[in-house]
Amino acid sequence: MNPALAMPDAAPPRRRGRIQLLLILMVVIGPMLLATAMYKFNFWVPEGRSYHGALIGNGQTLADLGVQDATQSETWTLLVTAPAGCLEDCQQLVYAARQIHIGLGREASRATHALATTEVSADYAARLQQEYPQLKRHGLDAAAYEKATDNLGGAQLWIVDPHGNLVLRYDGSAKGKQILNDLRHLLKLSNIG
Repeated sequence: MNPALAMPDAAPPRRRGRIQLLLILMVVIGPMLLATAMYKFNFWVPEGRSYHGALIGNGQTLADLGVQDATQSETWTLLVTAPAGCLEDCQQLVYAARQIHIGLGREASRATHALATTEVSADYAARLQQEYPQLKRHGLDAAAYEKATDNLGGAQLWIVDPHGNLVLRYDGSAKGKQILNDLRHLLKLSNIG
């Protein structure tokens, strides 16, 4: 072999193979390590979001919320809760829940609307029976509700998945169009219910 033709700067083949292996591992494992670090240390997390309510990401269920007599539904539920009885803000949310349910159009069979409260006046109960025949009604354990919600106060509207998990929460000031858009987005992404 002619020493003048050999390349003096060339790395031995074994060393070059190790460098290639390390580069491949960095390409495969690097993004996973970066994503884990972003999650653990909460950096480079986008501030934008595509939903309008408060996301419930802690695994709370209807039972944790204190909703009584709630059997597991096969559909998504728009649940209105009112710990101090169904007053004006609660009545507005019950109306909004029905309108949102109607607004789903052909997807309406995938959702229901319900009311969970500690008490309902006799005249409003009669009105519910007449004007909201599809509305499901449940009892509400006020102590469990206060504990689970950290004293939110006032009526709240919750989107509940078919497994009974709380997904999003809205207060009385939420706009029906925004809730409808969020529910449509969830139904589009979901294979359940």
